[in-house]
Amino acid sequence: MKNEQKAPETKGVMVEQLAVIDLGPEIEGMAGRQLRMRKVTIEPGGVFGPMHNHKDRPGTVYILQGTITDHRNGVATEYGPGVGWPEDKNTTHWLENRGTIPAVEISVDIVRQQ
Repeated sequence: MKNEQKAPETKGVMVEQLAVIDLGPEIEGMAGRQLRMRKVTIEPGGVFGPMHNHKDRPGTVYILQGTITDHRNGVATEYGPGVGWPEDKNTTHWLENRGTIPAVEISVDIVRQQ
């Protein structure tokens, strides 16, 4: 389904870091990088924006509860529980919860240490 709407700013989102591993000591060439796992809850009507990309920050997402609408390339795709998607260097998107219950996802990605 097409959606030409401009990506709104983040609202109604809670992010909880569940785990993090410093990859430098684990894998040669990964100094300064971390593998992190987060639980992201998007309330009904909430938005995880603005439009953002995953260049230099690959990851995967898995939906635990509710439905998350992923907006990329002018297309809105809904994902429900038990489904996930990759976020690679070609991913530019924003997320929203159009449902009536909180949407909960587990997000795992590789990031630069801050």
